[in-house]
Amino acid sequence: MKRFNTTGVCVPKKHYMVNIENKLKQIMKLIENGEYFTINKPRQFGKTTTMFLLEKKLKNKYTVISISFEGIGDMPFQNEEVFSETFLNLMKKSLSFTNKEVSEKIKDKKMSMSQLSEEITRINKLTNKKIVLMIDEVDKSSNNQLFLNFLGMLRTKYLESNKGKDYTFYSIILAGVHDVKSLKTHIRPNEEIKYNSPWNIAVDFDIDLSFNSDEISTMIVDYYNDRGYELNNVKYISEKLYYYTSGYPFLVSKLCQIIDEEMKVKKEWTDEVLQDAVKIILKKQNTNFESLIKNLENNKKLYNFIFDLIINGMEYEYNKFEPIIHFAEIYGIIKDDNGKVKIQNKIYEQIIYNYMISKLSIASRQDFSRYNFRDNFIIGDKLNMELVLKKFQLFMKEQYSEKDVNFVERNGTLIFLAFIKPIINGKGFDFKEVQISEEKRLDVVITYSKYKYIIEMKKWYGEEYHKRGIKQLEQYLDINNQNKGYLVIFDTRKKSNKKQENIKIKNKEIFAVWV
Repeated sequence: MKRFNTTGVCVPKKHYMVNIENKLKQIMKLIENGEYFTINKPRQFGKTTTMFLLEKKLKNKYTVISISFEGIGDMPFQNEEVFSETFLNLMKKSLSFTNKEVSEKIKDKKMSMSQLSEEITRINKLTNKKIVLMIDEVDKSSNNQLFLNFLGMLRTKYLESNKGKDYTFYSIILAGVHDVKSLKTHIRPNEEIKYNSPWNIAVDFDIDLSFNSDEISTMIVDYYNDRGYELNNVKYISEKLYYYTSGYPFLVSKLCQIIDEEMKVKKEWTDEVLQDAVKIILKKQNTNFESLIKNLENNKKLYNFIFDLIINGMEYEYNKFEPIIHFAEIYGIIKDDNGKVKIQNKIYEQIIYNYMISKLSIASRQDFSRYNFRDNFIIGDKLNMELVLKKFQLFMKEQYSEKDVNFVERNGTLIFLAFIKPIINGKGFDFKEVQISEEKRLDVVITYSKYKYIIEMKKWYGEEYHKRGIKQLEQYLDINNQNKGYLVIFDTRKKSNKKQENIKIKNKEIFAVWV
């Protein structure tokens, strides 16, 4: 029986897989045109599986040489001679499975870069098929000048071949996290970013490797058919998987794997099943999440940028030439959402601010336990959200004085999320939606059991802005089919008498507290 796979290459006979035929057709067009390009996507974004499926499609028409730099270490990059021998040996090994005759004629020995160029010319004359070279994990060993020299040599051969003065690979595909421009900055991270590259012959790779809901449905149909389930809710489940993951391949497969192997659900999936899977994945450590946090911790500017985006509800225009946006996208943390910067998916958003909550709690040494003891706020399977907000108001009054105004200005939303987290842990989770308005307010949507609570977080900007905000919240409640909403206003005015307020607008009720 097939299973869901989240490690290494996916194999159609062994694993439930999304049908990416349309993406493969788009990539095939680039190859058929003889293009050189780089597939640069974040970790566990399906690059290796895409390369594997491509190779299967290409092998009848082309001679395919498929190699990987993963696991070769730093030794091959010490000098040209060792690199050349390693590269030729990898080529020879790859061809031994597809074209043994050519494989046996490759001279895998130490040679200079110019001699390697001549050997590549000779190899291309040995076969009557055009050669497609595929190199996976190029940035595993790319933080050195020798690799750039190698790319420069391939570039020269490409240009000379177009003039009819050389023979070289018909198409080259490099795959890795970084694009070649960022490889250059990766070598010297403290230098000014430069975009001149020995790989400027490469065409842009604009094919989206994330899964849309229709593509996700192909995997769900395969699974349902295999297990003998009805197909009534495939579209809905696929859309919900996309809602939580934004189509990030690893996350889509991981949620499915959790439902199948850990939760052992033996029937059609429901929204409640998916919510439980999300709760499970958020509690688990995996290399994907560890890499996400490591990338934030290793770059202070990146951390602060994501903090402002995810906690303070800041809005940024998407511009890939802005270095911090460029790096955040390379690492899969953000995406371009209609010209605006947005966290790549809701699960990442949750993982990141869970981590930021922990940092805040440790740094501030705040003890929430006197205020947020969970049983005080639970009535059956519902949250008493009004009481939660009143207790939070008391906590802020007693724990933060006028001297903490700047700290509260920056961290108010994070303090609230840290306060409420132990209350909803186990049965609920919360996602945030930044609402585009003059106030750039942040709505926290909490799911607890089967109930939803919408809490708007904002700073006080005056009575007129407040009235507009109330109207916008009423509209947001209407969109989400909710009759009651909640409002937390961070008001740092010294002479503010506002405490709490019950607001009626149209057929909606809003409970507001000032902190």
